[in-house]
Amino acid sequence: MVTLGLVLCSLAALVHVYIFYLESIVWTGRTARAVFGIRTVEEAEGMKLLAFNQGFYNLFLALEIALGIALVAAGSETVGVTLVFVGAGSMVAASLVLLASSASKSAAALKQGLVPLVGIAVLALGLAR
Repeated sequence: MVTLGLVLCSLAALVHVYIFYLESIVWTGRTARAVFGIRTVEEAEGMKLLAFNQGFYNLFLALEIALGIALVAAGSETVGVTLVFVGAGSMVAASLVLLASSASKSAAALKQGLVPLVGIAVLALGLAR
């Protein structure tokens, strides 16, 4: 169960790396604009600095999980699992903020928060045994 929880959290981390890519690398491109519902390049340019910063926030959450998994693999289970819980828990919290602030973004909130939530639950169950 611990391994499954870590795998699920790593999948959530990969999603956040992709979000980083969209927000910080290709923000004004067609794909990023389509994902975030931005109609024009000009509109995207106006949000570019904010998106760039937010992209790095997503990358740092993914790195917390990656470092946590690496530490678990290296034998530092307590520190590693703590980092995974913090990273994945922050993803879930951010998805709840998105959901609470905009009901029209519920699909995005689910994509952002469901996998880390399940990962946290499975990891906690695995550790409780």
